[in-house]
Amino acid sequence: MESNRAKWEQVIATDKIQVEVCVDSVPSAIAAERGGATRVELCSSLIEGGVTPSAGLIETTRAAISIPMHVMIRPRGGDFFYNQHEFEAMQRDIAIAKHLGAKGIVFGMLNVDGNVDLARTRQVAELARPLSTTFHRAFDMAADLFCALEDLCTLGIERVLTSGGEQTALLGQKKIGELVEKARGRIAIMAGSGIKPDNARRLLEETGVREIHVGLRTCIPSPMRHQNPRVSMGSAEKSEYQLSVVLEEDVRRLCSAIADAGVVRR
Repeated sequence: MESNRAKWEQVIATDKIQVEVCVDSVPSAIAAERGGATRVELCSSLIEGGVTPSAGLIETTRAAISIPMHVMIRPRGGDFFYNQHEFEAMQRDIAIAKHLGAKGIVFGMLNVDGNVDLARTRQVAELARPLSTTFHRAFDMAADLFCALEDLCTLGIERVLTSGGEQTALLGQKKIGELVEKARGRIAIMAGSGIKPDNARRLLEETGVREIHVGLRTCIPSPMRHQNPRVSMGSAEKSEYQLSVVLEEDVRRLCSAIADAGVVRR
């Protein structure tokens, strides 16, 4: 990936890296902004990889932060092949997100063969205008990443979030770099999954990406003094008595690591 590293070094003094933090609460969104994030992706149910947040969460988060907020449009966990009822729900959720001040939407749809659902993706992109559009990591589940990339370029999607078809962006960094080369500036390639302060610079150098997506989640204990350990409401044991949050200091440490590398953030 020598060519990507050379290109990255040539523009390191002036290029601006976007740091998007995935959040599922108002406090986490505030922490992301205070820590230096340039954008948040708002979701619910991160244990399922993220689904569409409620209107109430969208509205209260938008009121609490000033940086752009992109909203996840995903009706359920699981695969990315949706029936007509689910697709109708997605369309309604897009309208709500637009009305409540989202700056972008995050979505992804595949057909049963693992190709981009061209007709529906085009329909969503048109419905979302003028909001920014991100095709999420459904991309990593596609049968052929390079064919999927060409389809998204043709459809005019603004960016794609990817780990290069691997579990983490570090494992997939070679493929991510190849996607950056193939994109030729027609679509932004945003790397995500497993990015931390101690590996962000290397990923930027190796791939040439200008946008990264991070979770940076920390588990903290619930403030509940009374607890009933015999009952669990969710699939994860004792999940009621721990909170998964984004901490301001973790976002700041990531942004500082990028700044220390000579990258200027927007």
